[in-house]
Order: sequence, then C-alpha cells, then structure tokens
Amino acid sequence: MRYAAFMRYTLRQLEYFVAAGEAGSIRHASERLSISQPSISTAISHLELELNVQLFIRHHAQGLSLTSVGQILMEEAKRVLGMAENLYSLAAETTDQVRGTLSVGSMVTLAPMIMPELVHSFCTRYPAAEIRQVASNHEWLAEKLKQAEIDIAITYDLHLPTGIEFVPLASLPPHVLVSENHHLAQRSSVDLAELAAEPMIFLDLPLSRQYFNALYHHEGLQPNIYARSAEQEVVRTMVANGYGYTLANVRPCSDMALDGKKVVRVRLSGDHRPMVIGMATWQGVRKSRLLDLFVHHCRSSISDTAIPGMKPLT
Repeated sequence: MRYAAFMRYTLRQLEYFVAAGEAGSIRHASERLSISQPSISTAISHLELELNVQLFIRHHAQGLSLTSVGQILMEEAKRVLGMAENLYSLAAETTDQVRGTLSVGSMVTLAPMIMPELVHSFCTRYPAAEIRQVASNHEWLAEKLKQAEIDIAITYDLHLPTGIEFVPLASLPPHVLVSENHHLAQRSSVDLAELAAEPMIFLDLPLSRQYFNALYHHEGLQPNIYARSAEQEVVRTMVANGYGYTLANVRPCSDMALDGKKVVRVRLSGDHRPMVIGMATWQGVRKSRLLDLFVHHCRSSISDTAIPGMKPLT
C-alpha cells in the first residue's frame, strides 16, 4: 500500500500542532521549540486545510483553545509522534547507535545549576542524542511523567505520588544563608533556636514551604517570616542586601546574588532531614536504551561528593 499519495502532512507539522495545543498559544509554542511563530502558524493552517477541520479557536490577545475535534486529533497526533520516535529507538538498539530524543524535566530550583552541565556532558558523549529540557514544580513534573510527556525528572524525594519510581542520587542537608555583613556571617554554625527570632526570607514554593516549616515545627519553633518569594534568586538577593536570613539546600558555585552582592553559607547545627535529589520515572514504562544511558550518566555525575553546578559539602 502506498501512503504518499494521500498523506500530505508531516510529522513536523504534527509536532508544531501538539506544541501549540499544550502551550495554549503560538508564542509560547515558539519559545518552547525555538521555532518562529509564522512557521508554527503556517504548519497549523496546513493541517487544518489538509484535514478539513478547525483545530483551534483563536482568541485575540488571549491565545488558542482546542476545538472538540482538535482535542481528539491532538491525542492521536501524540500517539503518532510517539510511534515515530520509537522507530529511532528501535533502530538505535539494533544498530548499536545512540540517537533519539529524550524529554527531561527538572525541579525549578535545581535546573539552573544541575541541568546545563549534566545535559552538555551527555550530549558531548552522545552527539546524535537530543535532550529536551523543561523545568517546573514537583507536582507538574509528576503529572507529566504520568502522562508520558516527559521521560524522566530530576527532582526531590518529597511527596512522591503512587506510580513514581524514585532513585536517590545525593543528599542536600539544609544550611543558613546570610549577607556578608550579617552578625551571624562569621559563625561556624547556628541552630534553629537562635534563628527563630531573626527575620527570615522564605522560599515559598509548595515543597520548600512544607519542608522548611517542618524543620521548625520539629523543634517546637516558629520562623519569623519577614518576606516570601517563589523565586530562588529573589530570596538570595534579598538576603545579600541584609533583609534577613534564609534556609536553603542547594549550594550554587557562586556566592554572589544577581545584583553582585555576596551571601555567606553557615552550617545549620542539629540533626535535620536533608532534601534528596534523585531520578523519577513512571513505573512500568519501557525504558529505551537512550533513557538507560542517561540514567547511568546521572548516576555517575550526581553523588554526595559531586553535584554539577554546586559546591561540595564542607
């Protein structure tokens, strides 16, 4: 049977259609794929013309929403793209080549430090492989693993839903961050009881919120929260400017906030539960050779003694 006579759309057009449907706008799909907006618009228009359907409702200045038929076709387009990608994996496994595309998610607080070096070193070793990166919160990553929209996530071990398989890689004990002029900056260590009355700049992400509050509650204490932010760099910059201290687990190689002022790391004394970095995958999903190699790469690159983008624990 010859398919070319009636299949006048491409996998690339399907990819652009799916990206626009998931992003809800041409602009966001363009940013995600690093493809021009006109190219994505043209691909969608071609699909609508070829399939004789309306895939989206265009809302002026408010993006796109899928029509009912668009929702059905997007699910089928995902299946087609998945099967097409699987051809590369099968071919690679039978010819001993390492190629294909891997979708890797990461916790938003880890992504700026760990992912660039981790992915670059993997792609240097396997230049025919492509890694698509996305950073978000813990709940979003878990949902995307469940929906098979990402293959693996680098995240923490907290509140993992049923169905997630987690392999620990490294522990991140909590520490204190203050400005270089803070009265605690020269201390070798400090405990939570000493910090409780100090103004705190709180990293207000769901996992972080629960984790840091639990540290205080375990000691029968309550933090004196001066300000909150869901942006890690905002917290660091406020600390560097002397607004107060914060608690953190990640250890960026740079001691500088984004405005050039310095933060100082002080050991938090006591026995506190660390955050654990690891690899999360969905149970029961067949792992491709490419994913197995990436897992092995993560195991060899991330440990308690060395984490890409982070200072060693001292």
